[in-house]
Amino acid sequence: MFSDLTEEQACNISDNKNMISHRKGQVLYYEGAKPLGVFCVNSGVVKVYKTASNGKEQIIHLTNKGGLLGYSALLGEENYSNSAMVIEDAKICFIPKEPFLKTIISSGPFFTKLTKALSQEIGVMEEKLVDASQKSIRERLAYLLLQLASSYGLDGSEPQQINLVLSREELASLIGTATESVIRLLSEFKKDKLIDLKGKKIIILDKSGLVKLSDFYA
Repeated sequence: MFSDLTEEQACNISDNKNMISHRKGQVLYYEGAKPLGVFCVNSGVVKVYKTASNGKEQIIHLTNKGGLLGYSALLGEENYSNSAMVIEDAKICFIPKEPFLKTIISSGPFFTKLTKALSQEIGVMEEKLVDASQKSIRERLAYLLLQLASSYGLDGSEPQQINLVLSREELASLIGTATESVIRLLSEFKKDKLIDLKGKKIIILDKSGLVKLSDFYA
């Protein structure tokens, strides 16, 4: 996101940021709180989620190295519409509001990147809405496993292991279903030799099979 900044602009961001190590389970910000800056993930994984009135959690997306969090609320001058929690030990840079906004004003390419990122977020939300209404839980889980393998799969490994430990509850939250359904489907996928399970770790055995299963319109 910051790759097109001039040396002066990059130094301004770097001089004003604070990098803090966070343990799994720590919350970066809560839904309804006022944004005081933005968060940039240096390492680790963060989940962005909303909590319903009944206390049930819905994960919106996962963010890893290089991801920027909280900027949409800051730009919109609104309170956070979601919460963010560390799910894998992370180092997070916090960039205060003023230097961040100053950089936006002074850098056209940076502003363009932010605009594209916001547009992509809207596109992802629209796609999720369509999937929730038109795709079965089995298809959504197959697609999620492919996404996780693409983003968190160990490079060069065959079969490919997803190098991110998510609870069955978190997997269910990502596709909007009950935990019991995910447990049952993972067992079925293993029986069909699409995946293998080692504790909470998932290994992709048949990527083409998951691709075929995830394609609702095939």
